[in-house]
Amino acid sequence: MSQSAPHKIENSRNPIAFFDFDGTLTTGDTLMPFLEFVVGKPRYYWHLLLVSPVLVGYLFKLIRNDVAKEAVLKRYLSRYQIEEVFALGETFSNEILPTMLRSAGIARLKWHQEQGHDCVLVSASLDVYLRSWAMSMGFDDLICTKLEVSSTGMVSGKIEGNNCYGIEKVKNIKNLNFMLNQRTVYAYGDTKGDYPMLKIADYGYMLNKKCFVLIKGL
Repeated sequence: MSQSAPHKIENSRNPIAFFDFDGTLTTGDTLMPFLEFVVGKPRYYWHLLLVSPVLVGYLFKLIRNDVAKEAVLKRYLSRYQIEEVFALGETFSNEILPTMLRSAGIARLKWHQEQGHDCVLVSASLDVYLRSWAMSMGFDDLICTKLEVSSTGMVSGKIEGNNCYGIEKVKNIKNLNFMLNQRTVYAYGDTKGDYPMLKIADYGYMLNKKCFVLIKGL
């Protein structure tokens, strides 16, 4: 199984489109379905019960997004070998993700690709299943959250670096040489957490029910 990222597009001057994943290209969250896929339904619900205090704290904004996410990842994925998680992620991306795709989002992706635009997936979801999916869908690059891995290849449950959410999406985009000031920039999202990414675009689109609406004055 290849773990190579999609082709880098640094120094390109084509129009570029940045796509959020969960809720934008899919009909909802994909992390929890992936965790259920990894551990199986009985263990999934047992772990969910154990981590529920953290999730409640997150819902009431008492716990930060990244802290809650690491607590969930540690509960479900710690002590797995990263190769095993990537293998499961590839199967998940082939078998489960196609059933979760949002037709309006995929239509926008295909339109940009038909125009010859560079397309980048930017997501807080995990590389262990996004990498193979992004490659299969023809994305030119992938920016997402990665799992911390020990020297022996063991998953710790922690995030490598920062969770790719909100302003972190913009920081990660700007860390790459996309030359945004020299080309037309599009961005697509579905929640307020995508506003920072939409703000740096010439054309920022927010999902409104079943279609994407150009947002102005962010």
